[in-house]
Amino acid sequence: MITSNSKRRSFLKSMGLLAAGSVAFPTWLKAEGKISKKVGIQLYSVRKEMLADAVGTLKMLAKIGYTEIESAKSEKGNYYGLKPREIKNICGDLGIKLISGHVQIDANWQKSIDEAAEAGQPYLICSVLPSNGQTVENYKRSAAIFLKAGEDCKKVNIAFGYHNHSSEFEKDNGQTLYDLLLDHTDPELVKMEMDLGWVIASNVDPQYYFDKYPGRFPLWHLKDMDKKIKRSTEFGKGDVNIPDLFKNAKKSGLKHFFVEQEEYTNTALESAKYDFEYLKKLGYA
Repeated sequence: MITSNSKRRSFLKSMGLLAAGSVAFPTWLKAEGKISKKVGIQLYSVRKEMLADAVGTLKMLAKIGYTEIESAKSEKGNYYGLKPREIKNICGDLGIKLISGHVQIDANWQKSIDEAAEAGQPYLICSVLPSNGQTVENYKRSAAIFLKAGEDCKKVNIAFGYHNHSSEFEKDNGQTLYDLLLDHTDPELVKMEMDLGWVIASNVDPQYYFDKYPGRFPLWHLKDMDKKIKRSTEFGKGDVNIPDLFKNAKKSGLKHFFVEQEEYTNTALESAKYDFEYLKKLGYA
């Protein structure tokens, strides 16, 4: 734990977080330099634990120190067997905020919107393209679907967004498919949740997108990846330079980030704790 401003500056400098004589603080840092502790986690990271004991797992995440969560559709529904109001109340009691949830634009789309509104979450994220095909035409078609989805969500004061994997960075007819989603959607209706691990595993520099589309990425999946085998790992063990990513937080438009890890050295909860402690040492928790 860094207990003084001078020690904090020394630590950040050693981690490469000082540039041009000033600290590259993320957007959620308060003006006086104190950190607002808003470390989120995508519940898919602890999916087996959530399916086995949702309430107990949420208690464990709160004990570790996580204060925000993003849910994900599972075999037990959008909240791992919990009702929308139930997870809202449980999280409230634990000091956790349900920020977002991963769903699909399918036959249950309106139900997902209604549940998100009842749960009180400000974001609803589509986790896969609504139709198949790595073509320009399909991505333009998907962009049109996203615009309609954004309008649907706006009616209940929820922001709609899309989460990438790696396939979006493939090309068709010389065009990067991910760019088509950005170029053919309204930033007010369609937000982007950037999965930084998959971007970097695709040999793409996230800064390119932060520079070209500033403010379009209010949500991040913060994930370290072993690029050789394209598997997620604990923070600091892969090829993702997490301190460098946070230097672009303001340009990205970052409002919330969620730790996500899909494969583990030990158990999912042990990895979740390891990742949280890593961020804490960096001063982000």
